[in-house]
Amino acid sequence: MEERSLVVIKPDGVVRGLTGKIISRFEEVGLKLVAAKLLKVTKSLAEKHYPGDREAWLRGMGEKTLENYKKFKVDPIKMLGTNDTHEIGLMIQKWLVDYISSGPVLAFVVEGPHAVELVRKICGNTLPLLSAPGTIRGDYAFDSSYLANTGKRAIKNLVHSSGSIEEAQYEIPLWFSSSEIFQYERVEEKVMR
Repeated sequence: MEERSLVVIKPDGVVRGLTGKIISRFEEVGLKLVAAKLLKVTKSLAEKHYPGDREAWLRGMGEKTLENYKKFKVDPIKMLGTNDTHEIGLMIQKWLVDYISSGPVLAFVVEGPHAVELVRKICGNTLPLLSAPGTIRGDYAFDSSYLANTGKRAIKNLVHSSGSIEEAQYEIPLWFSSSEIFQYERVEEKVMR
């Protein structure tokens, strides 16, 4: 049941000096770091990573935003000029592309049983305001879609992680060639499995 997941420490995590703390969360649970690099993301890579043609993803982002606005009693038409989930999703996609390409990121791949699910659990809710204490976002971030959309920017939530096995299989080759991914055995692997 070995899986791989992509994790990208976004510019807010890198410039705040949280890369070591974030990586250690995954290693401490037993996930194995098999690839890593610090880079400035090109617009081309950012647009492949956050493609504007993923209809379900775009609408999902729009729906999350509308739910958050409802919670804070904010009129999306007044704030964003629309309440159409697709249009809101396209705005967010542009902000995400702009943000992930705005500064250095640390991209890495972890491997282990249930890696995708474990990574998501360790990261916490994509909306830091809703993340539980003990998660990366719960401990180090407080942003919300309301604050981000008010500023016409992406949510500063420190990390990206693959949302599913299929998403990981799509994302990892965008960021790493097969020769950049290593195979080795960690000392405790026999004990953990």
